[in-house]
Formats: sequence, structure tokens, C-alpha cells
Amino acid sequence: MYLHIGNGVSIKKERIIGIFDLDTATVSSVTKKFINKSQARGEVEYTDTDLPRSFVLCEEKNKKYKVRLSRISSSGLRMRADGEIAE
Repeated sequence: MYLHIGNGVSIKKERIIGIFDLDTATVSSVTKKFINKSQARGEVEYTDTDLPRSFVLCEEKNKKYKVRLSRISSSGLRMRADGEIAE
């Protein structure tokens, strides 16, 4: 199964490590450092030009990680992942 995270981007559910709210997760300095280092390594992908509201941490085929920013809220993505709303 896949999770649509916005703007035509879908991710295999088994590759998703976590779905995070961008506002609350970035309060922690550890998360800020993680996202900044990921961005410096080219591991951050914007799925839209709108202001991101959440990010999805995914494992890639080569055992690396990718941070995908989404304009869809973390709760909206969670409901989609759980199948509570139509995708």
C-alpha cells in the first residue's frame, strides 16, 4: 500500500518510519539539527511549493533516509495511513 502525501507524491507504507508535525517536532533542538543535517546532505524533499505542515521520515532502498515535507497535516496523513478517509 501507498500513502499519498500531496502533489502527486506517494510513499510505500512499509518505508515510512514516522509522520511528524513540523511545528511541534521542530521545538526540539535534536529534531532541528536532524532536519538541518539531512537538508545539507540533500535528503530533504519538498512535495509542494506551499508552506509545509508535516514531514515524513522514510527509509530508502539503500538504507539511507529521506525527509519528505508535506503541506498536509500530520493528523491528515495519519488518517490516510490508517485508512480512515478516502485517499
